[in-house]
Amino acid sequence: MQSLQDKASEWSGVNRDDAFAIDQINLYEKLGLQTFISLSTNFYNRVYDDEEEWFRSIFANSKKEDAIQNQYEFFSQRMGGPPLYNQRRGHPALIGRHRPFPVTHEAAERWLHHMQLALDSTTDIDSESKIKMMNFFRHTAFFLVAGDELKNPKQGIACKHAAGKPAAV
Repeated sequence: MQSLQDKASEWSGVNRDDAFAIDQINLYEKLGLQTFISLSTNFYNRVYDDEEEWFRSIFANSKKEDAIQNQYEFFSQRMGGPPLYNQRRGHPALIGRHRPFPVTHEAAERWLHHMQLALDSTTDIDSESKIKMMNFFRHTAFFLVAGDELKNPKQGIACKHAAGKPAAV
């Protein structure tokens, strides 16, 4: 049986080493808190304005300001900064925190689409850091999809990276 990390690598197209290259440099020190705030704001402005109702509905029970804060605190902490997220919310426990939401292949791709646009529009992030961050985001998004399958193993796979592959049990 494949591990969640193995599934994430397979479905995301990003191997574990590339996904965790963010750990080779302290991106928080390099970029600063304000950059993570800007990235998260750019991202959630796109998410909450998404033309796809099914995708917007995933976030309907969250205030945009809270979503922005959760994300920039998590990103800052995960990329070398202070434990802001842990201090306010406890351990990130990504799979558990995302359990109430439909974390499908399609949702992951849509999330990644908005994150790529947000990265592209956040000019304070250099191109090498953007690549490392996107590899981490891509792998993590599909790690959450694999975790979602633990609660819902019969869901279909609607993802260009997983075409022709059966849903894992």
